[in-house]
Amino acid sequence: MDKFDIIVIGAGPAGMTAALNCLRAGKSVLVLEGETFGGQAALSPRVENFPSYQRIEGAALMDKLFEQISEWGAQIELECVSKIQKEDSLFHVTTDYNEYLGTSVILATGVKPRHIGVEREDEFLGHGVSYCALCDGAFYAGEEVAVIGDANTALQYALLLSGYCKHVHICAMFDRLFADKALSDMTLARENVSVTYNVALKKFSGDEEIDGLIFENTKTKEELRVDCKCAFICIGQLPNNKAFANIVNLDDAGYIIADETCTTSCEGIFVAGDCRTKKIRQLVTAASDGAIAAFAACRYVDSANA
Repeated sequence: MDKFDIIVIGAGPAGMTAALNCLRAGKSVLVLEGETFGGQAALSPRVENFPSYQRIEGAALMDKLFEQISEWGAQIELECVSKIQKEDSLFHVTTDYNEYLGTSVILATGVKPRHIGVEREDEFLGHGVSYCALCDGAFYAGEEVAVIGDANTALQYALLLSGYCKHVHICAMFDRLFADKALSDMTLARENVSVTYNVALKKFSGDEEIDGLIFENTKTKEELRVDCKCAFICIGQLPNNKAFANIVNLDDAGYIIADETCTTSCEGIFVAGDCRTKKIRQLVTAASDGAIAAFAACRYVDSANA
């Protein structure tokens, strides 16, 4: 059974930053990722709030970080972690293929898109329902599309889609947008972007593919139809922490309980990025968490080996 000083679970900006700092401290590091290297950041079409780059695609930024940890010698495996147990001061990390031993563990599992919970949502996935404009937007070039959401991701998607779609309908549940002002101004300046406020999705319209969305005005209760070929749903995210509920404390929403020290309820396990309790979830705060968790894990390993 392979043993490492530190096992990092998750290869988004937090996990890879953690791995980088652990490697630079001379520790042996295994990085486990169950889905996509780069996490949600890799799906962002345009990053403008990360220090050093005026603008860059999220995938390109994550590629640079992946190359960096590879050059420093990280062992990287595309495996999904199903369980962590602590035995005799070592952590046993079980994946869908293997079991690994680690002196310390850093959890950086990120979040996944929240589903809207309307009938036929799963049925229409890939047939007019999407959670990623970067992945699926090009399929709807020249068409009318809708973006359901009101924060940064929703407007980033709308801005991307406006470059090649006939029209982009932003559908917001409240009477305002919650995105950064600069992003809001840029998006709303596009002639082929419009916003409908105070609406809640009630139904997908269509047979095998969607042809529109049926909303209810949350104030007047009137029904509203938006014709579109695809609905890009951006209404928040859910943490990927169920597999760790046996070993670290989670809050009611499923986030790992930790403060700015990135220390969990289990000695030797640290947490970084969007999967922990925190006020602000951005690339730069994920990277910050990664560095903090890395130094804490390295101190723990040094004390364990003393």
